[in-house]
Amino acid sequence: MTTTLITGANKGLGFETARRLVAAGHLVYLGSRNAERGRVAAEQLGARAVHLDVTDDASVRSAVEFIEAEGGLDVLINNAGIQVEMSPGAIVGAADVTAEMMRQTFETNVFGPVRVLHAFLPLLQRSTAAVVVNVSSALASLTRRSEAGTATHAYPGVAYPASKTALNAITVQYAKAFPDMRINAVEPGFTKTDLNGNTGAQTVERGAEVIVCMAHIGSDGPTGGYFDAEGPLPW
Repeated sequence: MTTTLITGANKGLGFETARRLVAAGHLVYLGSRNAERGRVAAEQLGARAVHLDVTDDASVRSAVEFIEAEGGLDVLINNAGIQVEMSPGAIVGAADVTAEMMRQTFETNVFGPVRVLHAFLPLLQRSTAAVVVNVSSALASLTRRSEAGTATHAYPGVAYPASKTALNAITVQYAKAFPDMRINAVEPGFTKTDLNGNTGAQTVERGAEVIVCMAHIGSDGPTGGYFDAEGPLPW
């Protein structure tokens, strides 16, 4: 049985991804910063709850010990994320973004995946078919953000796009360092979740499709790439 850990999975895209992978026969560890919400969500899905705060070293170490004792890990989905530049009725743009906003965003969206992946590497390296899926964004694409007249170009925020561009860079470097693993970044689309105040244009069912697809790739699949549901994306 394939064992999968999803961070930030008690709601939104993480929850839907967990639901789909449980249905596909995975043993899913549902990671959640809030232990009680995680427990409730896991019970709903038939998954196993893991208290996991990606910004806290001790929490991550505890999750590693728990999952290692249970048997190991094959798939890691770095889904937990924040968008601190969202404010009621507006997005904080370049004129008002602060170093603290950048720091908070990178702590979860960049340092979090690095912290989790580093801690779980020994378990993943024992797997015969290790997969890492980093949940990125269309806003990570420097190419798309440079195309005038598009919604991506029009997005005024700084912290969130920068964090996802950094996550893409990390994805490439880890994929080169560990060629026996399949390590990719995915763009789920502008999905209606709490992350964006439920302003997204599509359902979590649609958004989770590319995450689930990449979680299932085999040893002959792509690695070091950046994809949406239609295929590769420009960096």
